[in-house]
Amino acid sequence: MERHLTSLEDWQKEFRLVADFSGVEPRVTDPDRFRNQSLARVVKDLMFHSDHGVRKAAFFLIRAACAEAGIRSVSIEPLYRAIAQGREKGFTVPAINIRGLTFEVARTVFRAIRSLNAGPHIFELAKSEIGYTEQRPMEYAGLILAAALSEGVKGPVFIQGDHYQVNAARFKEAPEKEIEELKSLIQESVDAGYGNIDIDASTLVTLEPTDIREQQRANGKVTAQLTHFIRQISNESRTGTSIPISVGGEIGEVGKENSTPEELEAFMSVYREHLGALGPQDTGISKISVQTGTSHGGVPLPDGTIQKVALDFDTLSRLSKLAREKYGMGGAVQHGASTLPEELFDRFPGVGTLEIHLATGFQNMILDHPRFPKDLTQSGIAYLKEHHAKEWKKEETEEQFVYKNRKRLFGPFKKELFALPGDVRQEIMKTLEERFVLIFRMLGLEGTHEVMERWFP
Repeated sequence: MERHLTSLEDWQKEFRLVADFSGVEPRVTDPDRFRNQSLARVVKDLMFHSDHGVRKAAFFLIRAACAEAGIRSVSIEPLYRAIAQGREKGFTVPAINIRGLTFEVARTVFRAIRSLNAGPHIFELAKSEIGYTEQRPMEYAGLILAAALSEGVKGPVFIQGDHYQVNAARFKEAPEKEIEELKSLIQESVDAGYGNIDIDASTLVTLEPTDIREQQRANGKVTAQLTHFIRQISNESRTGTSIPISVGGEIGEVGKENSTPEELEAFMSVYREHLGALGPQDTGISKISVQTGTSHGGVPLPDGTIQKVALDFDTLSRLSKLAREKYGMGGAVQHGASTLPEELFDRFPGVGTLEIHLATGFQNMILDHPRFPKDLTQSGIAYLKEHHAKEWKKEETEEQFVYKNRKRLFGPFKKELFALPGDVRQEIMKTLEERFVLIFRMLGLEGTHEVMERWFP
């Protein structure tokens, strides 16, 4: 029988020199040997083993090794509340979505952070990305933790569920079913160690009522319901920590009309009303995602280039200030930013942007890298034409169609990406690291490691 098809019992025997599996959870008995000799195999089994029990065991083994090394996945809540109180400022926290080569990219992020003596940063995966990248929360969290272990990180790691979004059409048909499915995903994420969850019920905003409160009614009510659910499943008795999970809300669907202070106030009025009715002890959201003129992934033009964006920094500034001063939040969150011109990044800390989400730009750097295999690129294009032809709009060129849909390749081509030659991966990661360092520096992160020591001792 091939090694990757071994049973759970046989798999555990293969690690008997570095781990003890006799307890409820494994215990790593030889941390150095595990990290240097076993980690790569465990990472591969976490991603690809045919037995779900083995994949789960691989996750718990990685988590046990991280606990031994002083690495823990936690909530960023204490820092965001400190920012709300004016006790920290001057930087914007990057939240990075990794769609493929997750272990290698996360290692690269950690190296960039270390080179700048930087502090807070988040790894996240959106609800939609779970599907097309074929990474469930357990796998994603395990790969981030494994990368931290590989790079010798000490202290907290922040992992976030991004855009846990309500499907408006399904909600209209069967609202309770849609909410239960979101609760199930949240539960799965918390079980995997996620300390941060972004709820996106902005899809339920309707502009038909003239009263802005009524426009935000469904958004505020559902966000309150899911916040309360998160508080119920993540209390101290369940998680072993008194730090609440950081929860985010959203008032403006990315790619739509820009958000306004009136919308934020209307949303918070409804949200607080419903949250208070569910449980007055519940801690509310610590940040708010807004729309400022961007779109996820950018807007591709017919030649494949990206349309320039007129980003509204005044909106970011006003909403961040209002969120902090009136509602005790850390500030506003900017989505869809990774394809923006690099000269804009140093403006985000200046207007008080709390968090900035970065995804497609890094995806592009991988797929467009000079060393990325040309035959794999052509195979990917052929796959999209065969399996996603319905997504090709009549007015789109092939370049636009491919650009908008190639994110869907990361799941189907997961093994091919994993098998990229070492020198190819190394050069791609070197290019990514340079970009991470540049963006992190412009976001004001250089020298912020002491922030972590203050709020996550």
